[in-house]
Amino acid sequence: MVWADLLAALALVLILEGLFLFAAPKAWKRMVAQLLPQPERQLSAVGGFMVIAGLIALYFIRGG
Repeated sequence: MVWADLLAALALVLILEGLFLFAAPKAWKRMVAQLLPQPERQLSAVGGFMVIAGLIALYFIRGG
């Protein structure tokens, strides 16, 4: 069951990312262009925050 949940979550990520790219490709390209000059350490910190926020949200959604 855990693997099915993980695969479902990854599928939803693909759907959302695909929707953004499909609906607004120019805005997506501008966003990526703005990210390129950012320091890798800053991007890593933001990514870490997103992981922690996602885990906390998942904890509450699943009935923590």
